[in-house]
Amino acid sequence: MQRTENAMIRKLFERGALMVCAALVALALPARADTGFDTRATAAYVLDLNSGTVLLDKAADLPLPPASMSKLMTLVMLFEAIEDGRMTLETPFTVSERAYRMGGSRMFLEPRHRPTAEDLIRGIAVLSGNDATVVVAEGLAGTEEAFATMATRRARELGMENTTIANSSGWPHPQHRMSMRDLVILAEHMIEEFPDFYPYLSERSFTWNDITQDNRVPLLGAGVGLDGLKTGFTSEAGYSLTGSAQQGDRRIIFAFSGLGSERERVEEAERIINWAFRQFTETTLAREGQQLAEAPVWMGEARSVPLVAPKDLRVLIPAIAQRSLDARVVYDTPLPAPIAAGDQVAELVITVPDMEDRRLPLVAGESVAEGPFTTRLMAAAEVLLRELRAARDGATDAE
Repeated sequence: MQRTENAMIRKLFERGALMVCAALVALALPARADTGFDTRATAAYVLDLNSGTVLLDKAADLPLPPASMSKLMTLVMLFEAIEDGRMTLETPFTVSERAYRMGGSRMFLEPRHRPTAEDLIRGIAVLSGNDATVVVAEGLAGTEEAFATMATRRARELGMENTTIANSSGWPHPQHRMSMRDLVILAEHMIEEFPDFYPYLSERSFTWNDITQDNRVPLLGAGVGLDGLKTGFTSEAGYSLTGSAQQGDRRIIFAFSGLGSERERVEEAERIINWAFRQFTETTLAREGQQLAEAPVWMGEARSVPLVAPKDLRVLIPAIAQRSLDARVVYDTPLPAPIAAGDQVAELVITVPDMEDRRLPLVAGESVAEGPFTTRLMAAAEVLLRELRAARDGATDAE
């Protein structure tokens, strides 16, 4: 197949096809089977973190009221303030009258209290304290309104295109909106960038002001791998959850919204986790340094360059295979010299039915210097000759 593939590329090169070409690579791998999975949630998004594969997308970009799930944004803003040295875990905060009078789920802060940043992290992550989020917002930005503006801007920087933050707690507000995709982006950022803080989200309980409350995230310690993040509920949003689960080396992140009861939320979380881990398996397509194709080079010392995997390339596929994956190497042809070894010059595109295409980078396996003057002259002459032949053939066809 390698010989056939190279012959095809050479033929394109000889014809002077200066366009994006797709060199097919025969990979006898299964594609996504029709699992028949559907969620009862109004909107949902499920991501396999290791491979970056989207397993489920149901109205994932629809801006919806996130309820308390938006407290994850408040936590990230606090984590970043600690990470960049503006404060520490021991920094004390002031409890305003506004924070004290917040309703809903509470940490039970009082104006006399001086909670530390770590106390407030637990008060938000474990207790979902609306009062704790207002204390953090006022401590970071002066007012909750200023915090909302700052948090919305930060959300955009993180790629959360369908998020508008109006407050720190998720309290119902007509402009306070987040999509399920944005919540997963936020959770991924939290897990990958703040591994030292993420364990706070799996603490089973927290005691403040002599009041002990349990973590509201369901299935913690239930044996399915769920280890955080945040529940949400308002009459408008319904019962929702942004969660993450790990089994073995695989981790998934998911968000869903719009269920009718707390029981349905628990059941749906377990259904999603079981489906994601049981119906899909991670497969290595190529090992680091493995050559997958060869691309022609324009005006180089060598006429072609090997295309290799810069790292182990993995994809997630259904455990029960029904069809073959469509895998192709895509690059601009011919590649202009000079080329440095390690430069990304191509992509391995994996197409699986009912799933988003996966685009994996391929790099030059070796350097190709610019050819001498005679090589460049001959290449230019070949192009000129092809153009003359094309013009002549066009004139003949017109006759």
